[in-house]
Amino acid sequence: MAAMNKTDQMSFFGFEAEPAAEPAAATAKPVKAKAGKPAAPAVKLPDLVLTESAPPVMPAEQTPTLSQAPATTLPEPLDARAAPADDHEAMAQALAQHPDFRVLRRLLPRTDYGPVSGQSTRRVIVLDTETTGLDARNEKVIELAMLSVLVDTATGQPVGPVTLYESFEDPGKPIPPQITEITGIDDSMVQGQRIDDAAVTALVEQADLIVAHNAGFDRPFVEARWPVFARKAWNCSFAGIDWKKEGSGSAKLEFLASERGWFYDAHRAQVDCHALLQVLASPLSDGQTGLSRLLNGAGQTRYKLRATGAPFEAKDKLKSRGYRWDGEGRVWWCSLASDDLLDAECAWLRAEVYGQRSARVMLEAMDSLVQFSSRPGVVSDRSL
Repeated sequence: MAAMNKTDQMSFFGFEAEPAAEPAAATAKPVKAKAGKPAAPAVKLPDLVLTESAPPVMPAEQTPTLSQAPATTLPEPLDARAAPADDHEAMAQALAQHPDFRVLRRLLPRTDYGPVSGQSTRRVIVLDTETTGLDARNEKVIELAMLSVLVDTATGQPVGPVTLYESFEDPGKPIPPQITEITGIDDSMVQGQRIDDAAVTALVEQADLIVAHNAGFDRPFVEARWPVFARKAWNCSFAGIDWKKEGSGSAKLEFLASERGWFYDAHRAQVDCHALLQVLASPLSDGQTGLSRLLNGAGQTRYKLRATGAPFEAKDKLKSRGYRWDGEGRVWWCSLASDDLLDAECAWLRAEVYGQRSARVMLEAMDSLVQFSSRPGVVSDRSL
C-alpha cells in the first residue's frame, strides 16, 4: 500500500489571537454583548482541523459589567504561521485543552496492529465498494477495497499485519457524473482495469466474517460478481450496532470518526475501510469494541417481521416504533436482531396493534449467511 503523501511545509491560515483588552477604568461602564457574532471558521492544516466554538450571546438584562465578569485564563497567543512544522502538535495539544476548541487529526492508515502471540483470533475482512449506481441488478462495481486482519477474540482488538486489496474495474459504460462528483472516480481512472477474481477469492476464503458499514448495499453487488461472498458470514456496522444508544448523534462513518478525533477524505473505498476498522477497534459503552459486538452478533439469527393485516388506525404507532412501509407488499415491517427481541415485539403487537383481533404475522429468519443479501431467508408465520 502506497504511503500517504505529506507536504514538507505546513502553515496555518486565518488563526490569530485577538488583541488584549485594555485595562478597565475605575468607573467602568457596562459592556454590551455583540449580538450575532458568528463562530470563527475552522482552521485546517493538512493533518489537523481546529474548530472554535461561537461565544454565547447574552441577553441585555444579563450583560455583566467589567467588574462583574469572571476572570478567564486563556492560552498564550500562538503565531501559528511563524511556527515550524514540528510545533504543530504542541499547538494542537494546547488548543485541545481550551474549552472553545476541538482538534481533529487526520486518520492515518495502520498496516500493522502489533504482534500475534498465540491468542485466539478470528479473521475479519472490512469491505467497501464504489459503484456506478444503487441497483445491484443493473449497475457495476468500479472500485473494491478490502482490509483483512486478525481480531483477538478476548479483547476485540486487531492484531498482526493488515492485508490490503484494492482495485478499479472498468464497468464497460460511462461513469455517471454524479458518481464522479461523489467518489472522484472518472472514466480515465478505470479504463481497461479489471479486478483480479482469483486474488479476491483467495483473500475472502480465509475470512470468518465480512463487515461493511452498509452491508445491505455492498453485499448484493459483490455477490453478483464474486460467488465466494455468498458462502461467508456477514455483519453490518451500521445496522449491527445501535449507535444512537451508544450516544452518537449519527451513524454515518464520517461522524463516528470525528467523534473519535479523526477526519479523512471520505467516499473512496480504501480510506473508508481504514476509517471503519479504526472506529470499530474503539471501545463502546459496555467496554467491548465494535469488532467484538459484530463478531458476537454474527452468530444470531435476524428476523424480518411483517405485521400482516395490521389495522389502518395503527399506522402511526407502527411508524413511531420504527416499522417501515412496504408499498409493493402493502405491509408494515421491522427487523429484529434476536429471538428475545422477536418475542417482545410480538407481545407488543398483540397488546398495542391487534388487540382482541385474531392475527398472524409473517416472519423471515435470516442467519449471517443470508443477512443483508438479496437472497430470501426461511419464511414462516406466527399466531399472536
